[in-house]
Amino acid sequence: MTAEKYKSAGVDLDAADIATKKIAALAKATFTADVASEIGAFGGIYRFPSGTGSLLVASADGVGTKLKVASTAGVLNTVGQDLINHCVNDILTLGAKPLFFLDYIGYSDLEPEEIARIVEGLSIASSANGLALIGGETEQMPGIYSSGEFDLVGFIVGTAKEDDLITGAAISPGDKLIALVSNGLQTNGYSLARNVLLDEGRFDVGDRPEILAGKSVGEALLAIHPSYLKPVEAVRGEIGIAGMAHITGGGLPGNFSRILPKTCNAIFDVSKIPSPPIFELIRTEGEIEIAEMFDVFNMGAGYVIAVKPEDADRAMDILRKRGDSAVLCGEIAEGEGEVILKGIDR
Repeated sequence: MTAEKYKSAGVDLDAADIATKKIAALAKATFTADVASEIGAFGGIYRFPSGTGSLLVASADGVGTKLKVASTAGVLNTVGQDLINHCVNDILTLGAKPLFFLDYIGYSDLEPEEIARIVEGLSIASSANGLALIGGETEQMPGIYSSGEFDLVGFIVGTAKEDDLITGAAISPGDKLIALVSNGLQTNGYSLARNVLLDEGRFDVGDRPEILAGKSVGEALLAIHPSYLKPVEAVRGEIGIAGMAHITGGGLPGNFSRILPKTCNAIFDVSKIPSPPIFELIRTEGEIEIAEMFDVFNMGAGYVIAVKPEDADRAMDILRKRGDSAVLCGEIAEGEGEVILKGIDR
């Protein structure tokens, strides 16, 4: 995958892919018999206690340079919610229920009240998702972080039963694809967005361009990454789910391919997915090719669920009755593991 504008903003996706492959071999060399996942899944899976069918599902992630937007805007009590919800969504793709969470905050010179506001967001989202914030590390490192800068990283552990695990292996031709619609960038693509709109762009976080329909640039960029736990649990409580993908960095192609069997193609009609206006602002201001936008951003598809064709209408009905924004936007066909985007010229 090549994303030239993203690379010019400081993020080299090709180099990241190479690094991941090198790291994967080193990590895999440590695997024991109770590891039940491969490198590259949305979460690591470990049998515990061994032989009981019970699993621990773990993941680690960060908020990325959305933190710089939050710092500039003076809004610190939302990034913790972004982090929790992102991590919950990652292990949710495997059918895991979140158990507990640990965080890391590294900084140079934040005030105690600022740190408390960051943790306030962690607390709010932990309670909303039914998991415990059991600890973490707060480390002041002025030689590493510049004044006013900080990093926020999280580690989640959930649980699942081996018989109930959702890996995408059950995906087959004819399955239907449902997108839970995002409210913005979630937690990915911010280096490019900041470069285009703020660093080299013509906006400040308080500006309100007409396309954002009353929202400021900062408000649109800082929209809290949703947790998809409750809508997914509602669907899963009534029908089977063949596979799920959290659409993060790499967009639909980079994330749905992580669960797609090599004998199948996923065909999305992206014209059916409502795209928040912040994406069009980024595209036009940065003169970015639409194909690259889909390689970098979620473009409105925050989370994708694959269901059997006979269950698609029921799944949509469940989501609509809950008030969730969801669209039937694609299907699975025979193929070679490709993610195909139709209607990309919208």
